Amino acid sequence: MAKATRALSGLLGARRRDAARQEELTARAVRGCAEYLGGSRDERLAAAIGTLLTAGPDETFDALLATGNRALEAGGERENRLALSLADTATALRARSRGAWRLRGLAAEALGRNEEAVDAYERHLALRQDTGDGEDIARRLGVLKEIRSCLEDAGLGAAFAGPAAEARTEFAARVEAGISGRGAGDPEVRRLAARYAAYRRLTAEGRMPDPLLAPGEPIDVPGLRSRIAGRTACVVAPGAEPSAGLDPYDLVVRYDAAPDDGRTDLHAVSVRGRAPWEGPAWRHPAEIRLVFGESADAWRKALRRRLVPGAQRYFGDATLRRPLNDPALVGDGRADGGSTAFAVIRLLDFLDVSPRIDLFGVHHPGELGDEERAWVMAHAKNVNCGTGMRIALR
Repeated sequence: MAKATRALSGLLGARRRDAARQEELTARAVRGCAEYLGGSRDERLAAAIGTLLTAGPDETFDALLATGNRALEAGGERENRLALSLADTATALRARSRGAWRLRGLAAEALGRNEEAVDAYERHLALRQDTGDGEDIARRLGVLKEIRSCLEDAGLGAAFAGPAAEARTEFAARVEAGISGRGAGDPEVRRLAARYAAYRRLTAEGRMPDPLLAPGEPIDVPGLRSRIAGRTACVVAPGAEPSAGLDPYDLVVRYDAAPDDGRTDLHAVSVRGRAPWEGPAWRHPAEIRLVFGESADAWRKALRRRLVPGAQRYFGDATLRRPLNDPALVGDGRADGGSTAFAVIRLLDFLDVSPRIDLFGVHHPGELGDEERAWVMAHAKNVNCGTGMRIALR
């Protein structure tokens, strides 16, 4: 009896120590987020931090991951360090969490801590039981390992764990030294130059299985207009669905996050942050995918990295990159391009070829800015405030 009592007491003591440790880890993460808020300029990240600071015990872990992922989307050295700190807390709380190791790998890679990223990606993949975003992580892991192989072939294996700029400079110096000393025709110099070329391509573009995105094809403004002309359309916010279903509409338009099992005819997304090409691939099937972005270079890189061959029949070309700023289209002249929801709503309204445009769920907080919501309500022909609120623009 005494032995059982001691065992039970030890178990309860261990649980209390574990609970105290979890509280300490969570408190540390919350303090880090609170400190970040003082200089935050990203409203979406600030909102995610606010959710974390007010989360209940059962919601804290998911809020940690959501805040870390939002920090990565925001980009920047400070945001990436915050994401890594939150990932460290998440992996300490749940060592078998796939999402925690994925976040840690992405944050470490963004900070150039490649060895840590490789370890985190391998842990993530070891815990996965399906494919899903594991394909994206496997691709990232493969790219990092190939980069390491290139550096090792040049005798620069240690540089893999250091700043990328220094590794690139030293690699280039070795190639130049080989050319100067033995000539460009020397077999070893040619092999080294080929590895350097592979290294630069991988660090700049990653691995592209199909740069042409076959069988999809680009579509311009006239092409988009002809594809949607005469089709009734509904714009559905993430998590919202028309109470009467989607069958009454010829064109189902979704933006940002699209459900894996939901019908999507046109999918609109925006690329934001300092490295928007690093986000998850757009795998959800859609007839047309429009990608909005202010920076032309970041937009092109995101198309190459995140569009999945076969996931869309058409994808918007450069004429559809920034409809709210383009004088030939909507031309609202918004400095930040506005929300994805408003960009696609205004584009559909401007093209003026859909006899019916209904909006579902866009009234929810966070979907539209204040000025955007005011524009929608001012142009609404009908507003149904019942279940599954519908706003009719036509």
